[in-house]
Parts: sequence; C-alpha cells; structure tokens
Amino acid sequence: MPERLTEMLMDVWTPLIILWITVLPSIYMAPLNQSEILPSGSSMGLNGLSGEQKVLNRSKRGWVWNQMFVLEEFSGPEPILVGRLHTDLDPGSSKIKYILSGDGAGTIFVINDKTGDIHAMKRLDREEKAEYTLTAQAVDGDTNKPLEPPSEFIIKVQDINDNAPEFLDGPYHATVPEMSIVGTFVTKVTATDADDPVYGNSAKLVYSILEGQPYFSIEPHTAIIKTALPNMDREAKEEYFVVIQAKDMGGHMGGLSGTTTVTITLTDVNDNPPKFAQSLYHFSVMEDIALGEPIGRVKANDLDIGENAKSSYDIIEGDGMDIFEITSDVQTQDGIIRLRKPLDFETKKSYTLKVEAANVHIDPRFISGGPFKDTATVKIVVEDADEPPVFSSPTYLLEVHENAAINSVIGQVTAHDPDVSSSPIRFSIDRHTDLERQFNINADDGKITLATPLDRETNTWHNITIVATETRNHSQVSRVPVAIKVLDVNDNAPEFASEHDAFLCENGKPGQVIQTVSAIDKDDPKNGHFFLYSLLPEMVNNPNFTIKKNEDNTLSILAKHSGFSRQKQEVYLLPIIISDSGNPPMSSTSTLTIRVCGCSSDGVVQSCNVEAYVLPIGLSMGALIAILACIILLLVIVVLFVTLRRHKNEPLIIKDEEDVRENIIRYDDEGGGEEDTEAFDIATLQNPDGINGFLPRKDIKPDLQFMPRQGLAPVPNGVDVDEFINVRLHEADNDPTAPPYDSIQIYGYEGRGSVAGSLSSLESSTSDSDQNFDYLSEWGPRFKRLGELYSVGESDKET
Repeated sequence: MPERLTEMLMDVWTPLIILWITVLPSIYMAPLNQSEILPSGSSMGLNGLSGEQKVLNRSKRGWVWNQMFVLEEFSGPEPILVGRLHTDLDPGSSKIKYILSGDGAGTIFVINDKTGDIHAMKRLDREEKAEYTLTAQAVDGDTNKPLEPPSEFIIKVQDINDNAPEFLDGPYHATVPEMSIVGTFVTKVTATDADDPVYGNSAKLVYSILEGQPYFSIEPHTAIIKTALPNMDREAKEEYFVVIQAKDMGGHMGGLSGTTTVTITLTDVNDNPPKFAQSLYHFSVMEDIALGEPIGRVKANDLDIGENAKSSYDIIEGDGMDIFEITSDVQTQDGIIRLRKPLDFETKKSYTLKVEAANVHIDPRFISGGPFKDTATVKIVVEDADEPPVFSSPTYLLEVHENAAINSVIGQVTAHDPDVSSSPIRFSIDRHTDLERQFNINADDGKITLATPLDRETNTWHNITIVATETRNHSQVSRVPVAIKVLDVNDNAPEFASEHDAFLCENGKPGQVIQTVSAIDKDDPKNGHFFLYSLLPEMVNNPNFTIKKNEDNTLSILAKHSGFSRQKQEVYLLPIIISDSGNPPMSSTSTLTIRVCGCSSDGVVQSCNVEAYVLPIGLSMGALIAILACIILLLVIVVLFVTLRRHKNEPLIIKDEEDVRENIIRYDDEGGGEEDTEAFDIATLQNPDGINGFLPRKDIKPDLQFMPRQGLAPVPNGVDVDEFINVRLHEADNDPTAPPYDSIQIYGYEGRGSVAGSLSSLESSTSDSDQNFDYLSEWGPRFKRLGELYSVGESDKET
C-alpha cells in the first residue's frame, strides 16, 4: 500500500516538476548566472546582502557565464526564452550590442542584441545533441568596439521521457535441457533507452513477462530468464514462445515500454528407454543363403533423438547364438540379423533367438527411472533349397610313381547330393587345369587314372580341379582341388657335375692329387645320393693314375709316378665309371682329360703346349715376352721417326710474306686472251726477292756460290709471255742453289683468241643429258648396276 501511494504521488507531481523546470529558467536563470549582480571579487553570498548593500558595496563589474538549460521537445506558440546576457557596463541605454556565436547561433538560438535575451527557435532533441557551446560578447553599438572579452558558456538540453525502450538484439532464441529444475538459467535479454540515464527515471528499465507463464520467469532488473516449472518434457512440448516487456520510469504509470519475443526450445536428454515395436518377430530363410547376408530387421523405437536414441542390439538367448549375429544400422537404428555359419535344412529347420536393445548413452540422472533396454523374441525358419554336391574332403592329395603305367588308377574323389532327393553325381576334370591332358577321371565313381607318362625330373607336382555336377540339375556344380605328387624312381644315371680338364705338372710328385671331381644325379632318393667310382676293367692296372673316393662323395685323381713329359705324351684320357645306390643301380662312364703342362717350382701351370719345346734352351717365357716387347718398341720408334720426317718436308727457300705466289689475286673482269696484254702486268710474275739477290737454302749451305745476277728491268706490257717463261726456265735449270718450285701459277685470263676455248660452264653447249653412259655396262659386272641407274635416269629425262 505505501508503494502504491508513492506511485500515485509521483504521477501527480511529475507534470508540475516539468513545468517548473521549463518556466523558471526563462525568468530566473539569467539573473542567477550574471555575475554583475554579485561581483566576481566579492566573498559574500547573494542571500546575505540587502538591496542597499548590493548597490553601495559593488566595487567592480562582472562578465562570467556558466550554464543555461532548455527543455527538449518544447513546442509552445512562441520561442522559448533560454536566458539573458547582461553586463554591468550597460546603463540601460541602447548603446551596447550583444553578439552570440557558436553551436546553433543564429539558427537554433537567437539573441536580442539590445536586451541580451536568448531564445530557442526550434524544438530540440537531447538524443540528437545534448548540449551546445556558445560564446557571448558585448560591443559598443556605434563603434562595434568590444566592451567585454568573449565569454564561453554551455546551453544544456534537459531530457524528458520521449523514447521507449528497445530490444536491439531481438527476437531471441534460447535452449534449455528438458526435465530441468526450477530456476535453471535460460538466457538474458537487454533493452536500451535513448533517454538520459542520469537525469530522472526516463531510462530506468524494469522487465516483465507478458506471455510464457507459468513455464518461465524473468528478473525485473537483470532481465535473466529462468525456468519456473520443473520437469518440462520435450516429448510433450518442445518449443515455447515467450514475450518480454521492458518499461522505463522504473515501471511506474506513464512510462514507455517495448517488447521482444524469446523462442525457447527444450533440448533432449536420455529420459526414455528403447521399446520394440512388437515382442515377436518371424523370419524365413533359404538354407543356401551366403554368409553375412541379412536375414531380417528388428526395430526398437526411442522417443529421444540424436545420440540419446542410439541403441545397440545383442542376442542374449536362443539355440542359434553361434549361427546368427545382430548389428546396428547407423542410419536407421535398426537391428540387422545376419548369418554367421552355413544353414542345413536337413539338419535343423528352425531357430529361436532372444534379442535385446539397450541405449548406448545413459544419463545417470535418470537411471533410477528404470532399465534403458528392451527385449524381443525372433523365430527363424529354414527353408529347403537345391544345394550343389558336397565332396567328402575340401582338398585331395594323391601320390603316383613316375614309372606308373598308362591307365593306372592314381586315386579317387567322392561327392554326394545333400538334398533329400539325392541326385546322382557325375565327375569331370577342369581341362584349364590339365592342359596337357595327363589325367582322366571316371565320370561315375570319380577314379583318377594316368593318361600320359610322368617324369618327376620335369614336373614334381600336378594341380588339377575336379568338377562334380548333379545329373538332374546341371546348374548345381561343385569344385575341389586335387594335388598329385610324382614320386621318384631311380631312372637317371649319375654323371660329372661339369666337364673337367685336369692339368698335370711335369715336375709333379707321385701321389699328388691332380683333380677332384664331383657327380650329380637327377633322381632324388629318400636317403640322399651315394656314388661309387671305379675305373674300367681294362684300366684297373693303369700305370699312370689311380683314383680315391672322398668322404664328401667326391673323387680325387692321383698320379702314380713323376717324370711326365709333354714331348712323350701331351694328353691322357681316363674313363671313370660312376654308379648310384638306387634300386636298381644306375651307372655311366665319363672320361677325364688330363693335360701335361709345364709348371713353376711352386706348381703354378705356365704352359700346356708341346710347341714350347722348340724354343732355345735357357729362354724362359718371361724372357720371350721381354724380347717381343723390345721389338714392338723399336717398330713404334721407326714409325714415329718417319712421321716426323714427313712433317719437316716443307719449302726450303726463305720467302717473304709478300711473295706474290702465295697470294690470290682476284679479277672480276675477263681479259681478251693472250693477245690482250693490257689487262695484266707481266712484271708481277717476277720474284721480288730474286731481283736483287739469290735465294738462300734453309737447310744447307751450297757448295757452289751463285753470283747474283743483275736484276731485270721491268718488262713492258707488250713483252711476249712465251719468251718470258723460257727465260725463267733457263735460269731455274742453271741455278744450283734453288730447288724446283712446287708452286702453281694460275693465270685467270684466256682472251678472245684462246685456242683452249672457254673453260666456263655458264655458256656450255653440252650437258649431262647429251652424254651416253652405255659404255658403263661394258666395264664388267661391278659397273653393271651403275650403268642401269644412269640409263634409267636418261630415260626419265626423255620422258
């Protein structure tokens, strides 16, 4: 009741307070803020002075401004008076002029320049701008000379409750677990109010729930939403729609309000056990179903969702626990029954199982609510199917000797039809496994016989496949592998492991081992190989060699005496009989070749050829090699010497680089032949070095000194070339100091009257096509093919 009375008083006094705040500033604010009433240097308060004292004790003027206030959203018929500017220099005349500048001066706030009254010309909104900073100035009305320094002051816009609360983040969505206790936190909402939170209660908010009770509650001041009802079940109702209100003015009458919505969803917890849709399931299955194939599905429903609805299945009882298995389908949460072992209708026709479904994830808070599992019974009936034949054994192993006769029985396979009808069986061999057709089988009784001879040394094992087929239904087929091992018989004689050539030193000693040989046998006796070695009967008393059996089944050949000579006999042949221990024993004769060789003192073989004896006595093999090496070296030296001499065979005359005979003179015009003596200066053919002296030899000094002849004067252009060449030939023939010149003089002109004619091919009147190559065929068989090619070419050109 006291709270209600307080609210009523506030509702009555609030308008009066607003009116007082609005009117008083326009009447009293200016005088209270003008320091000209109380000088700034006075220490006494305003209320402690009488009117006379104020007049008598005023010692100096004042011009100081603090704040002015104006109410927002005021919309009277006239501009609202905010305050008044005044200076003590104003005698009341119109000579002082007041000037206002700053925020909104001249637009929002207008001053009467004579009285200093400031009016607000527009409606102000504190939420847009809360205060304005302006500057006041007093100047002389005539000269505009400042009478007071500029004074800055602030006009504050006073707030009224003109903005309703707003939920900027709404609408909201929240979740809370089902079955939560009362007071469980759900979410928190927030509203904002644009009004001044400092001045009055315009921005003081109080929250309440308009819709959503009695399930949820909200804290009035913190806006925290909590559960208000216990054990809310998601399976009964999953979603709730809650309306929240925020009201300013502390929630009192006259305040503004705003609303938002909160959608609250209950999340699932595992509070429900799985439950089978039916207590008994019936399935039927063919006896020939493959292992792992599904037989049927069972389903345990759970009202929960997600992880809380997952169940695992298991077979806990029944006569087919080892025959069947059950697994969970991750997608559908079904229990899938599968076959683990083969079924046989003739043995057992039905099975009964008890399956259990239990939750995987159990919440301990609800474990007291009962077991989170359920059971059901499954009956499975096995139906008869036409099955393929069944062999008495999954594999067969047979043995046969390699000398077994053709058509002899190796072994037998058996099979039967497991069905009640018991169809007859026919047997066959899969010829893909017996490409050489070495075996046959009796189609009725399954006896396997030999078709071709066997050889263990060629192939020890044979793997074939036997096929059993029902005569009444050829689609019912079974296969079984049969491994046939070929047993060994002693049918191969032993022989030397490799071809041996023994070497006997001429300086060998009696009893010395010449060679150790070994034998091999393709047969494979059970107790291993044991060989017997002997000489031919006529070689038992061999005067040169004897044999000795070693413990490692090898044979050593020994020399009976020394003094073997290559000149006397170079090669000895020793036949040896090798016998095995088989039944019957097998034997063979192998011949060992023994060569007599010359050896060093330590027994190293050096030469086994009898031609070595034709060498001079006292020359060893090393000496012969050295002599041969010397001969080869001498030949190399001779070849090098001849090669160097050829490289030194160069011109022996000292010639200058300017010798015209070593230059190529090119003319781009063609002369007029021998008659044209104007195109070429014959004097250039003269040797410049031979004009004023003789040509010295490079290699030797001549015995006969040749007196230098007087150089010839330049020959005129009209000299005869023949005469000039003859003179030069005569000089060369009679000069003992000058060897014959190996140079070639080229004359690149021919003239119009040349007897030789033109050598150019540009104007040749003949071509290859005018030639006849038939004479090539007359040169013999080697040129016959060449003549045919040219003849063909000529015929092609004519064509």
